[in-house]
Amino acid sequence: QLQLVESGGGLVQPGGSLRLSCTASGVTVDVYAIGWFRQAPGSERVGVSCISSSGRSTVYADSVKGRFTISRDNAENTIYLQLNDLKPEDTAVYYCAANRRSSTCRDTVSGADFGAWGQGTQVTVSS
Repeated sequence: QLQLVESGGGLVQPGGSLRLSCTASGVTVDVYAIGWFRQAPGSERVGVSCISSSGRSTVYADSVKGRFTISRDNAENTIYLQLNDLKPEDTAVYYCAANRRSSTCRDTVSGADFGAWGQGTQVTVSS
């Protein structure tokens, strides 16, 4: 059974950076595309980024393009999301999830394509 655990969130000032980690257990994740999502208070969960199983292809939501970077280390069974130039609007619980039916990413990161959700890690951007 695939299990994902997020970590690395915290409180950061605007303009600061964080690196989130998504670590898998149960099975290796090298055959799955992995997505990052976020959910702000009172809002729906939205897709942030996706990385193909090989790591050679990535997708970003327009709101984070140029600021966030997704990567993976399949040998360590871990996927990362580097958050740079953080803004208050980035405040949310961040989740990772696996696309269990595809090794590639669509142009839009849709939660309907993903499962095996982690429990999330809180990112708070505030002065």
